[in-house]
Amino acid sequence: MIQAFLSYLADERRYSPRTLDIYRRALEQWEAFCEGENAIDNLIPSRIREWEGQLLEKGFKARTVHLEMSALSGFCSYLMKRGVLASNPVKVVRRPKTEQRLPKYYREQWMDAYLEATAANADEENLRMMLSLGASDKVAVEMYRRRLNRLIVSLLYGTGIRRSELLSLSCSSVDFSRSTLRVRGKGDKMREIPLISSLIQEISLYLQAASSMTGVESRPERALLVTEKGKALYPGYVDRAVKRELSEAGISGQKSPHILRHSLATALLEEGADLESIRQMLGHSSLAATQVYTHNSIERLKSQYINAHPRAKNEGRHD
Repeated sequence: MIQAFLSYLADERRYSPRTLDIYRRALEQWEAFCEGENAIDNLIPSRIREWEGQLLEKGFKARTVHLEMSALSGFCSYLMKRGVLASNPVKVVRRPKTEQRLPKYYREQWMDAYLEATAANADEENLRMMLSLGASDKVAVEMYRRRLNRLIVSLLYGTGIRRSELLSLSCSSVDFSRSTLRVRGKGDKMREIPLISSLIQEISLYLQAASSMTGVESRPERALLVTEKGKALYPGYVDRAVKRELSEAGISGQKSPHILRHSLATALLEEGADLESIRQMLGHSSLAATQVYTHNSIERLKSQYINAHPRAKNEGRHD
């Protein structure tokens, strides 16, 4: 039954390999806890509490235990739909408290500085120079890689899409006439994201560069982002591109595609966008997932308040 559940998540819900691995490991932990007994018969609150306690005793962090419990809850919901369980026993088990971590993000001025500093890698003059050199020229290859890396960052930051969603984009995902991007998100749900004119232009110039470099026309079904050899990108390529681009821009701290997603959400909120619009753009299933970004704005407001308020600035000067 567990394997059927995992197949359901992969084939019907279209969960990513990483998410599937989390579910698989959690259910393997549950089976191991049952010690040969029927894993489904043991799905009662008292046994689930014992399992939760065992995970904590083994040194699992509260956040990890939450993930394990969520995976088991998802399995129970699957069993309910198939009439195996009458209710979800995980929902009555209290989970350990976790410290809420605010999403990391890059400040808007940092990203503006990066995009301005790398603009030449994505402009028409750069494309003309690359085309004049020819696809076999080493300088042209490096110019193409720089253009591709810049577009990776531009798309992640400009649309807030996930890394997996970026990798799934095809040439037909971009609607140039309507300036939108069609994205297939979690649970195989489709959504449209508006594209600003500068990003539309950057994609258009990139497609010309890709066709010239690979010798293959931009057919609708072809992956949007490809290497100089015409191969579709993979997760590690995207991670390295983001790290390289942001490191060269002097941006410190952790560098990842997901932080670019957080950065856009935070910037939109601070510019006055409403939470529902941000939720739809990010592809969150509920508003609760989007509300976490309000905490970043509150923390920044508190910092500005303390630095600017006359009473706060004078604190400590008088006994």
